[in-house]
Amino acid sequence: MKELHLSINGVNCVCMEGETVLDAAKRAGIEIPTLCHDDRTAHYGACGLCVVEAEGNGKLLRACSTLAAEGMVVHTETPRVIQARKIALELLMSDHDGDCLGPCRLACPAGTDCQGYVKQVALGNTREAVRIVKERLPLPACIGHVCPHPCEAKCRRGLVEEPVSIAAIKRYMSMAELNDPDRWTPERKAPTGKRVGVIGGGPGGLTAAYYLALMGHEVTITEQMPKMGGMLRYGIPEYRLPKAVVDAEIAEIAAAGVKMENGVKLGRDISFEDYRKQYDAVVIAVGAWKSMPLGCAGEELNGVYGGIDFLRSVAEGRPLEIGKRVAVVGGGNTAMDACRTAVRLGAEAVSVVYRRTREEMPANDEEIDEAIEEGVDFRFLTNPAELLGGDGRVRRVKLQVMELGEPDASGRRSPVPVKDKFEYLDVDSVIVAVGQRVDPAGLPVALNRRGIIAADEGTCLTDLEGVFAVGDATNKGADIAIAAIGEANRCAEVADSYLRGAIVPHRAPFVSERKVSAKDYEDRERLPRVRVENRPGEERKHDFKPLNEGYTPEQAMREAKRCLECGCHDYGSCDLIRHANRYPIDPARFDGGDKRHHGSERRLVVIERDEGKCILCNLCVRVCDEVAKESLLGLVGRGFTTVIKPEFRDSERIAVCRSCKLCAEACPTGALKIL
Repeated sequence: MKELHLSINGVNCVCMEGETVLDAAKRAGIEIPTLCHDDRTAHYGACGLCVVEAEGNGKLLRACSTLAAEGMVVHTETPRVIQARKIALELLMSDHDGDCLGPCRLACPAGTDCQGYVKQVALGNTREAVRIVKERLPLPACIGHVCPHPCEAKCRRGLVEEPVSIAAIKRYMSMAELNDPDRWTPERKAPTGKRVGVIGGGPGGLTAAYYLALMGHEVTITEQMPKMGGMLRYGIPEYRLPKAVVDAEIAEIAAAGVKMENGVKLGRDISFEDYRKQYDAVVIAVGAWKSMPLGCAGEELNGVYGGIDFLRSVAEGRPLEIGKRVAVVGGGNTAMDACRTAVRLGAEAVSVVYRRTREEMPANDEEIDEAIEEGVDFRFLTNPAELLGGDGRVRRVKLQVMELGEPDASGRRSPVPVKDKFEYLDVDSVIVAVGQRVDPAGLPVALNRRGIIAADEGTCLTDLEGVFAVGDATNKGADIAIAAIGEANRCAEVADSYLRGAIVPHRAPFVSERKVSAKDYEDRERLPRVRVENRPGEERKHDFKPLNEGYTPEQAMREAKRCLECGCHDYGSCDLIRHANRYPIDPARFDGGDKRHHGSERRLVVIERDEGKCILCNLCVRVCDEVAKESLLGLVGRGFTTVIKPEFRDSERIAVCRSCKLCAEACPTGALKIL
């Protein structure tokens, strides 16, 4: 057979006469994307992704069916080729009715594979569950205890009856593994010789350090406090997150190769310039440790404390003097931690002052309910107008009565003062929990107009070369711990690329999402979530012990089995989504027309068919016909309504299908699932 020579993207390639351009590219290790080609079947060319340009030919050619010719000069990534592929992918994705990832995973700021680890717990495999979650989250036990679980708000089980208790499952599996001496441990890549300094030992800093260490870099965390943990240790009460859990997970991060130094403050013990000289890259993760001021007369009085300062003092074993009557101002989770901590310190009358109604409170409903059970009084639609004192100490709060006006930028209705209407509250102390801010002292990096470190959204880079910043100290300011962890994870990936010589900004992957309603789940059995009973409020309000012991193994497995497994089983190996993320695409511009909506069925017995994910590449039909020689599948219908369906004429055919499964293995999407 004659040998042919051609050029593909400037690479001299060799193939045999009768082979295609796609064959020649494969021989040279050059990928030309395709969704409908299989070396075992005849050329088809349906998907349109394998188009290329050949010099001297004015048309785009399909590489899978164009025969190679001597001296041919081919280009696979020209602007014209890329545009054609993008249009083909946008058309396919605009009609693709399937979920790449579960809505729980998409809602998690760290992108943790909730569906994956929940499934492993349902199977009784906590080790694999922890391995999955630690791909994105190095502190699963801590987060399992304290996360406000935005994943659960998007869980589609809520369309049936109640969302899956994802956070409680994460807490169970992580604690089970922490208590197992034979627990899973990660592997580190070969040493790179690069050194990274991480400033701040909170959730963001610990996360960035952990993943950078696993990538082979030498990482040191520098923390000003006596111990690592940041707000997990100093901002969250013991009854919500036992410090033994924090210690255990930090020890695992240290075991992964992260060096830790405590009691070192930049600007006091070492200048930033001198610190920076020690490392090839620096990640700033200092958090937001300053409480926002109340902004009213009298806040300089003794007995007025910031929420963060108050909680830190308790964590350090030196609680501040609060007296018997305490007012906590604010409506977030810090305010809930503060009021419930005040109760446990012996305060007899604790009131939460909040300028909106309960419906607008950002705190978790569970936290509010538990605070009420512990005797906390809520003064909604009131706002401090003035703090009144005696002998230099706060004695009374003058409260402006409020009413709700129009929604503000956050979507919540803005509180408006009711003219000349006030209430008074006698107090011994006031704890202000209205927000947090960063203290950038000692850090010579650019700040935004809010006084927060400015970091590029795609790279986490500051205005200084090789200096990154993540977490509460950057851009939008204080947020939940899992948000800082997610940003730190992305930062580690970008910093790794920087240290290896070619910085690659983070780009959120394109994913397909189904639009569903409760009607789609009418056939599901109602299975209410498995609940863990808290200790009675009257009992727990007197100590800092955990509210409950969490799930038992049986409870965790039963709850995990409620998962609907919304995300695609084939996401990790799906060619369609891989190619869709090769180029920036915008399928929404083709969303004007109808979209095919099909269910799934199991007539193939061992294979589940999801017609909504099918792209009509016809590969399954051709593999069944040309490779398996069975012809059990065929195209049914015409035009837009075309679908692929099986045809079984007897039980022997079903037996053949059971032993074959070639169609599912060839499918380039998740349309076929082996059961």
